[in-house]
Amino acid sequence: MSDQRTSRIKGLLKLLRSPTSKFSLGSLLIVGFAAGIIFWGGFNTVMEWTNTEKFCISCHEMENNVYKEYQHTIHYSNRTGVRAVCSDCHVPQAWGPKMIRKIQASREVWGKITGTINTPEKFEAKRLTLARREWNRMMKNDSLECRNCHDFVSMDKEVQSPRAKRMHERAVADGMTCIQCHQGIAHQLPDDMTDDDYLD
Repeated sequence: MSDQRTSRIKGLLKLLRSPTSKFSLGSLLIVGFAAGIIFWGGFNTVMEWTNTEKFCISCHEMENNVYKEYQHTIHYSNRTGVRAVCSDCHVPQAWGPKMIRKIQASREVWGKITGTINTPEKFEAKRLTLARREWNRMMKNDSLECRNCHDFVSMDKEVQSPRAKRMHERAVADGMTCIQCHQGIAHQLPDDMTDDDYLD
């Protein structure tokens, strides 16, 4: 039985190395399918790696600025031990929106290459522009990344503070989205904000 199996495997390998005209299309499809699986696996692995906190803070612009701010927030350290990393708030989970966000992020890579925010002073000068871009994105997608973890329906408003309960009930009634009340929840608000920058 083992000899038959070995013989079949050798025959298949010989066919793939030098296909006849009868089997060339089949061989091409098999090789193409295998190559597609390998490519997709590699592509997906890279996409997931770029969603890690380690990757996000691998450049000093992020590590020395927004990451330090984030370390002092409830999303970093809290009583339940649940931590939201950079991609939880800045990258959608669904594949299509995730790919769109990754394409948009190429602008950030360009900023890294050209050094537009490579010092604390340059970062502060661009903070409002960067914040506005992110607030606008979150307004357009109804704070999708927030709602991956937080949901009005799942909230137990009875254990919330009276103010939080009142505000969440108002938000539901008025069709508001998270970022309208929670600007600056993970990062400092820019010093040069105007009245129009406040979303509530």
